[in-house]
Amino acid sequence: MSVDTPASPTRTVPASLVSSVFVLIWASGFVAARFVAPHAEAFTFVAIRLVGVAIVLTAITIGLGARWPRSRAGWRDALVAGVLMQGIYVIGVFWSVERGLPSGIAALVGSLQPLLTAAMARPFLGEVVSPRRWAGIATGFAGALLVLAPKIGTADASGIPALPLLACLGAMVAMTIGTLWQKSHAGQAELLPNATIQFIGAALLAVPAALMFGTGRFDASLPLWGGLAWSILVNSVAGILLLLALIRRGEVAGVASLLFLVPPVSAAMAYLLFGETLAPVQMTGMAVATIGVAVASRR
Repeated sequence: MSVDTPASPTRTVPASLVSSVFVLIWASGFVAARFVAPHAEAFTFVAIRLVGVAIVLTAITIGLGARWPRSRAGWRDALVAGVLMQGIYVIGVFWSVERGLPSGIAALVGSLQPLLTAAMARPFLGEVVSPRRWAGIATGFAGALLVLAPKIGTADASGIPALPLLACLGAMVAMTIGTLWQKSHAGQAELLPNATIQFIGAALLAVPAALMFGTGRFDASLPLWGGLAWSILVNSVAGILLLLALIRRGEVAGVASLLFLVPPVSAAMAYLLFGETLAPVQMTGMAVATIGVAVASRR
């Protein structure tokens, strides 16, 4: 039996619901990272997570009889997207934070991705970003900046390490290029096999990185196993399939603008789960980011 897992998510379910679920899943990744941090070293955790995702997706792909790419180009395109979107991006962010980059600065750098994606959409894909969408993207970035303002304010600019900052910027650029690559080279590939190959490529990068830079700390506690299961099944498997479906469905600038909602949703989750306070400026930022994404996402 051949299954085209594909585009059905955005065809049978309202796009707004798919987008909302994607934002919730993506934002929960930051909460999961904080949850497992005391129990595992970052590089080791990322490598185990990516290998686990590759195994789960491979089993699902084989079990459903989905068609693997029949050409070398199909495999190449998926591997390149995976190395950029899942490998370099995740490793770069974790490495930067571990080497002293404040998490608020890292989140701010990540919030630059929709701006860069919109700027690169025309030369790479021929997509014209309308003035209305640019206004929405700028508003979304302003909202994300307000949400992150308290965390950024605690960072001493003179103490921000240059190399980790550059690595985080590189990770953000890699995610952007990976998104554009996915849209231009693998936009019509079957989603499930394509996602599987992406994580295989990411795992092939993450395992050597963990062996070179990681410490191997992994205490195998119940909270860690729970966080790992969530990271594999929800953050990665469900998250990447929804992201690829959204990229296939719409313009990359509009899809990327959804990431402006990640800092507000992450802050709300941290408030509910860890008791972190929400300053008035952050609540204002949540509203501003939501308005910006609504404007940028309109077709």
